[in-house]
Parts: sequence; C-alpha cells; structure tokens
Amino acid sequence: MSGSYSSPPLPGPGPEDGAVPSGSMEGPMEGRCTLDEPVTETIMRDLRSIGTKLKYVMLPQARADKAHGLKQWDLWGPLFLCLALGIMLSMQTDNSEQAGMAFALVFIIVWVGSGIVTLNAVLLRGQISFFQSVCVLGYCIFPLVIAAFLSMLLQIIWLKVIFVVVGFTWSTGASVGFMSELVPEDRKALGVYPVWLFYVAISWMILIS
Repeated sequence: MSGSYSSPPLPGPGPEDGAVPSGSMEGPMEGRCTLDEPVTETIMRDLRSIGTKLKYVMLPQARADKAHGLKQWDLWGPLFLCLALGIMLSMQTDNSEQAGMAFALVFIIVWVGSGIVTLNAVLLRGQISFFQSVCVLGYCIFPLVIAAFLSMLLQIIWLKVIFVVVGFTWSTGASVGFMSELVPEDRKALGVYPVWLFYVAISWMILIS
C-alpha cells in the first residue's frame, strides 16, 4: 500500500490581517439609481409620466387597460392641476379677500374631498391605497381645469355651463372607471356615489366663480 500525503495550504491573510476585499456588486437595483442622472433628465421623466396619466384621462380608448398607468401614483400632477384651478378661480373674484378664500376652498375640496372618497372606498373593502386614490382623483380634474380656463376666457354664461357639463362628464367617466374596479361588485354604487359628489362640488365652484 503506497501513496503520498500533501499538507493543506496555509490560509492567506484575511480582512482581519489588513487585506482589503475587492469585488463588484451587481444586482437587480443596478441602473435604477437616479441620484447621478442630470436634473433635466429627471424632470423630463416626470413630465412624461404626467403626460401618460393625462392621456388616460382625456382619451377614452386609453382606458382599455383599466387605468394601469394611473396605478403608478404621483402627486406632482394633481398638485399642479389644483394650483392651476385655484389660481384661475381666484382671478375671477372681486377682491383679494375673496381670491384667497376661493384658492383655499379649491385646496380643501380637492385634498380633503379626495381623502374622504378614499376612506369611503377603504371602508367598503376596496383594494386601493390612499395616495393611489388621491392621484387618480387629482388627475381626473383635468377636464374641469380646461373648462375653468375656457370659461375664464370667454365669460359667456351658457358657454360656461356647456364647458362645465362636458368637463364634469369627462372627469367622472375617467375616475369612476378606475374606482369601480377596486370596490366589491355589490358595493360599487356606494363607492362611486362619493366620487360623483366630489366632482359636483368642483363643478359648482367653477359655475359660481
């Protein structure tokens, strides 16, 4: 019986001996960090996202995917639309005090109203997050913002009524199509009714401005 025996190699210096480990970390998060990208690229990406969501609101044929684009929520678009609507309504008042009140009412109705609508959907066991609902309701006021802008330019009562009715119909059609998918079938009416009231309140503010 013959053979040979070789002793195991001695361990080399490890990190505790002063050696610095080297290597690279690559994973699924690579390429997703936006800290190093130019500011203009970040802004353009956000603007494209806002444009995609506004396209869903304005184009009925874009709603075939049940508002998949609106499920990636953000609050930049709703904030911009709320500011635009508040500024336009405040510009049509007689004095600065009424202008401040009109601007504040727009913010209260949009943000508090969307919160109440969301709470109602959650109590009805709807599968929706708070910020997702606020995003949807905020983007869907876009047709009413357009109606307010046209009404401010033309200043004709019967045209204002037509603009607001069309904007209200467009807004409710876009938002109800999304919200009804998230509420149980037997409670859809209870989930959709507050959405209707939400846009009625905004439409009434535009009409009386």
